[in-house]
Order: sequence, then structure tokens, then C-alpha cells
Amino acid sequence: MSARPDLSASSVLTEDVLGEIRGRASGYDQRNEFFHDDLEALREIGYLAPRSLSQMTADQRRLAAHAPATALGIGMHLTWMGVARDMVAAGHTELQWVLDDGAAGELFAFGVSERGNDRVLSDSLVTVTEVEGGYSFTGEKIFVSLSPAWTRLSLLGRCGDEMIHGFITRDQEGWSNTPDWDTLGMRATQSYTTALDGAVVAESKVARRLPVGPNEDPFTVAIFQNFLLLVSSVYAGIADRALELAVAGVRSKKSALEDGARYAEDPDIRRQAAASAIAVDALAPQITTYSSWVDSASVPDEHWFRLLSGIKHQSVETARSVVDSALRMVGGGAYRSSHELSRLQRDVLAGVYHPSDTEAVHRTVAFDLLGPTA
Repeated sequence: MSARPDLSASSVLTEDVLGEIRGRASGYDQRNEFFHDDLEALREIGYLAPRSLSQMTADQRRLAAHAPATALGIGMHLTWMGVARDMVAAGHTELQWVLDDGAAGELFAFGVSERGNDRVLSDSLVTVTEVEGGYSFTGEKIFVSLSPAWTRLSLLGRCGDEMIHGFITRDQEGWSNTPDWDTLGMRATQSYTTALDGAVVAESKVARRLPVGPNEDPFTVAIFQNFLLLVSSVYAGIADRALELAVAGVRSKKSALEDGARYAEDPDIRRQAAASAIAVDALAPQITTYSSWVDSASVPDEHWFRLLSGIKHQSVETARSVVDSALRMVGGGAYRSSHELSRLQRDVLAGVYHPSDTEAVHRTVAFDLLGPTA
């Protein structure tokens, strides 16, 4: 009997769809292509529609075990579904249109990251000016996942002492993509650099106006909790798949040195496999519990950012460790570029670059434990 929860319960993903998606993953990676066919398959089964965070994190973990880059890319869209759902549930109905568009199959992307800006949501190098009917954005965004296919792009920029959050549509003028995504891993996300040259967010598409600087506004909290838990699920899924491949590998491999004994009987291998499983099993209770708290609007008043950043960090580091251990257990054959573990090794490294990075996580936890420095 498995010690893990049944992640297929109430899922919109089927084994047939997942099998087809896994079959395309290697090709997307080798050709450095966007996952167009995966996107259409997911859109067709209703994967883009808003659902509970518990459902989305469970599905993202399953999807990531089959195609990490597809899961990571589509997770940006699902983050906006979660944010809008949280805000509308709290009475902020101005984002109801986001849920309606998501249900209709529109694809939402994030235009947040900027070259040389490590302040994430609290400030921006993109300049915003108020114009008739809305706000004009000028500057540059990087790592815009889903770049070849988004139909709605969120933008964040600074207008005086305010941060303006809003959305543009793909058919608008004032933006352009540079197809410069040629990375070690997560290649199918196709996260281009996007130039903004007077792209106008209409007044009706402004999501939030907030003061410059850190804040705990419900909108900011909603972004963090949905993004971090969905990203955590992706890396938990990578860990699941790496462990699965390791177990299959050592069960089939035999040792000439040990008179044909299976590697699965080697005490050192067994200990490595057990250690990996113990680490992976520790992720589900946190991701599942935290997601249910978000769904029921019962997140704790204290320690929430500490818990969120902690599970993201733990999921990434666990996945990195499990992939590394799997490569060691399976042996030299996994070093070939054609082996799935080789791709997982490249994909899992992306986790250290997502907010909150290692340094930010430790600063957050230290502040929660010890308070501010003098």
C-alpha cells in the first residue's frame, strides 16, 4: 500500500493525457520548443479553469512528474486563477473577469521579473505614467513564461509612490518579445524577455494599486501563497518521478561483482532509496495542509510567510537531493543526455532561482524567529 495520498482523486488529468504529455517532453526539451500541443490538450480538458488550490497543487504535482517544464509554465497561469479566486472570495470582485477569462480558456502569464531588481513585488524598474483611460508601462520584463502563447499578461510597474498591477491582452500594441530562452533546463517554458514601450493597461484591467515597499495587502498575500505552493508542487512532482525511475532502475539492474544479485538488494542502495522516499513523503502533508488553509480562508495570522517560503525551499532542495541520489543509484546510463534523469537534473536546478531564493527564505525565517536586526 502506498504511503502517499491519491493525487488522482477529483483530477481533470487522465492517464492517457498524462502519457501523451510525457511522450512529448523530451522532444520539446531537445528542440527548445514551447509546449503548444500540451497546452491545447490541457485547455481541452479544462485544466486552465479556476479550481481550488488543493486541486491545482495536486494536479500540478502529477503533471510535473510527467513534464516538469509544462507544469512550471502552466503554473504561472494557475497562480492567477488562484489569486483571483482568493480575492473574489474575500469580496474583491474586480478580479471576477480573470476567473471568467480563465474558464473560457484564456492564458494568463506573469510580467514581474526584471533584470537587476531583487525587490520582487515591492518595487519596479518599469516606469508607469497615467494616461487617458489607464496607465502606460515602459521598461523590460524577463523570464516571462508562456511567452509564445499567453493571451493575458500581468504587468507590474512604478507610478510615483505607487505600484500599479494590471493586465494587457496579446492583441494590444506597445510590447514585443525577444525569443532569447536558451537555458540549461525547463526549456519548454519559453520564458522570453518582453519589452514594454507604452503598453497601456486599461483602467478596467487594473488589479491593484499599492504603496511602494513590502506590504501584507490581501492581493500580495494571494500572489505569494498561490505561487509558492504551486511551485512547491512542481518540484515535489520532479522528486516523485526521480524516485520512481531510481526504484525501477535498481530493480532491473544486476551486479556481476555480487554474482548477479539485483542492485535493489544492496544495503547501500536500499538506504539511499529509503532516505529519498522519507524526504519525499514529508512534502505532501505541508503542501496539502497549506493549500486547504488557503481554500478555507483559514491561513494562520502568524508565521505564514515563513511557512510558505519554507515549503518552497524544502520542495526544491528535496527534489535536487532525490534527483542526485537517483542518478547515483541508476548508474552511468543515466548520464546520457537521452535519459530522463539527465533532463530532470537540468530541470530541477531552476528551482533555486524562483522567489523566494535560498537567501530570502533564510532571511524570512530568521526575521520571524529573531525579529529585525539592529
